[in-house]
Amino acid sequence: MANDFTSNVPIYIQIMNEVKLKIVSGVWEAGQRLQSVRELAVEFSVNPNTMQKALSELEREGLLYTERTAGRFVSQDGAKIKKARDEMAEEYTISYYNLMKKLGYKEEEIIYVVSSRLSDIEKGGLENE
Repeated sequence: MANDFTSNVPIYIQIMNEVKLKIVSGVWEAGQRLQSVRELAVEFSVNPNTMQKALSELEREGLLYTERTAGRFVSQDGAKIKKARDEMAEEYTISYYNLMKKLGYKEEEIIYVVSSRLSDIEKGGLENE
């Protein structure tokens, strides 16, 4: 999974966000053992030190934990995972809102655009991703 990293955000933060998304969306399940740092670095096409930094930061946030001889695992703390999910949703919502305001949309128009797109998605008219 080679990633297309942007230059304005440090790569380790972009990796953190990608890993966090995998955790909060359930792609990586609570308690799941992760691949080794080297294997993940290859998968993300980054230096192992960069991957290690990203994973260490996620450990500090409580989304990952390490068992000395067994490896690194996704947290089993559902409350922490839910909190991270809610925080990501809030960040994306604020980012979207700010972009729409820059485009000149008023709040009512933003609500209309979102609700009409959701309606289209439910009807199968637009891609969900």
